[in-house]
Amino acid sequence: MKLLLIEDDEAIAQMIAGGLEEDRFSVDVAHDGGVGYERALTRQYALILLDLMLPGMDGLRICKALRERQVATPILMLTARDAVQDRVRGLETGADDYLPKPFHFSELRARVHALLRRDRVHKTRVIRIADLEIDTQQHRVARAGREVLLTPREYALLEALAQHEGQVLTREVIQERIWMDEESYSNTVDVRIGALRKKIDADHAVKLIQTVHGLGYVLKRPAEEMA
Repeated sequence: MKLLLIEDDEAIAQMIAGGLEEDRFSVDVAHDGGVGYERALTRQYALILLDLMLPGMDGLRICKALRERQVATPILMLTARDAVQDRVRGLETGADDYLPKPFHFSELRARVHALLRRDRVHKTRVIRIADLEIDTQQHRVARAGREVLLTPREYALLEALAQHEGQVLTREVIQERIWMDEESYSNTVDVRIGALRKKIDADHAVKLIQTVHGLGYVLKRPAEEMA
């Protein structure tokens, strides 16, 4: 399985690439943002590991440009920045996960495998997360075997959260990239999330839709299932 690592620090790049190659991945390394962007556009990769601070073209620009070109390859953003606003910007530009430096390689490995596993699961027609099932062709939803009726906007919100399982979606991303609606009021997403929770989570002990304060919302399976 081939991965792309875009990282200008040669020592860090060597450490990451060496560790992933020990896990039997094939890793292409680009030390310049522009070079990495061209490779991501013209070659097939299972995952992109993307540093934020890069010469030529920074990580945020690369991520945004790839998503605008409909490149759906999972992106794990690596950066020394750990401020909430930097994490928000990374998520809003289309990153699938965010790992601040310094990090232990074991955590990087776990996140790489989680993103690859999530990508494989969600390329199927039916998304299954815990006892939640979403048929993306029929637009039908069931929780614990019972059908859940949703409005079109509620369904779009739920499918987006499920397709980005474990990844925080900000209010801005939901409004602008999922609903294609930049004109709605800022609390519209909160209201829709509240309505969706009543239908998906209210009658169940395990709550799948969670608020990440200061960032947005995430749908993820119970911790014991992930162990």
